[in-house]
Amino acid sequence: MALSIANIIHNESPKAPRILIHGVAGVGKTTFAAESLKPVFIITEDGMGTLQFSHFPLAKTFEQVMDALATLYSQPHDFRTLVIDSVDWLEPLIWSKACRDNGWNTIEDPGYGKGYVVALNLWREYVEGINALRNDLGMTIVQIGHTDIKRFESPEHDPYDRYQVKLHARAAALLQEHSDVVLFANYHITTTKADAGFNKKATRAVGTGERRMHTSERPAYLAKNRYNLPAELPLAWHAFAQAMPQSLRAMLADESELDSQPIELGSIGSRHQSAQAASATAAPKSMPIPKAVAPRAAAMA
Repeated sequence: MALSIANIIHNESPKAPRILIHGVAGVGKTTFAAESLKPVFIITEDGMGTLQFSHFPLAKTFEQVMDALATLYSQPHDFRTLVIDSVDWLEPLIWSKACRDNGWNTIEDPGYGKGYVVALNLWREYVEGINALRNDLGMTIVQIGHTDIKRFESPEHDPYDRYQVKLHARAAALLQEHSDVVLFANYHITTTKADAGFNKKATRAVGTGERRMHTSERPAYLAKNRYNLPAELPLAWHAFAQAMPQSLRAMLADESELDSQPIELGSIGSRHQSAQAASATAAPKSMPIPKAVAPRAAAMA
């Protein structure tokens, strides 16, 4: 079919954001996601602690993760945010699936990185599933990951260390590409010089426990956003939602609550919105079901 000027799209309603947040252990990534609007979690690690939120049973296989995505796509519910906690614990499930399908003992068995290439196809299937929930049902997607300090080989400068998502490089690149916001969460730390004796100075780190998230890439960490966000925000969902464009805020939080809560650095979210499954509009029956969830959705119909 030939294109014409009539095919040009001038205005399109904004879609819910896809968020990838990585950060140091215990900084509050799960708490941040739990404060989102009507969240439901797919958990691949048992790290809930004392937090209370709606979630599927702990996923121990890749198939269980995809079944959860298909359930959300095909059955009525009123959840507005999907949280994956965490993507780096999802990765071994994907590797196990690739090994089972190909008769390997480990993902390294094929040699020359071929196992990771095969695993990338499963990652794409997963991404197709979460994108279907975002594009067709309007769900905000939050993916949680741990962070790792890795050597970054820059073509312009000498190599240096930086915080990056704790995933194989191919998988990390795919998830970053399919994210509208990549946040890096960390404690705010300053350094000070102290007298160590013998005319020597020692550098000491000083912190107050203040937790922040960074929205733009720096040499020290990976981050990005497509919404012109401030470079730094407090690690709190309401602060993130309030900083987002007006057209997206209703997808992220109750706007009346946002207006009453100013953005203050140093705060960590204290609000938690529980999500109870209730009647809501499911995917229209005429909607084409994506390949990633079609077999599972059909089985659940």
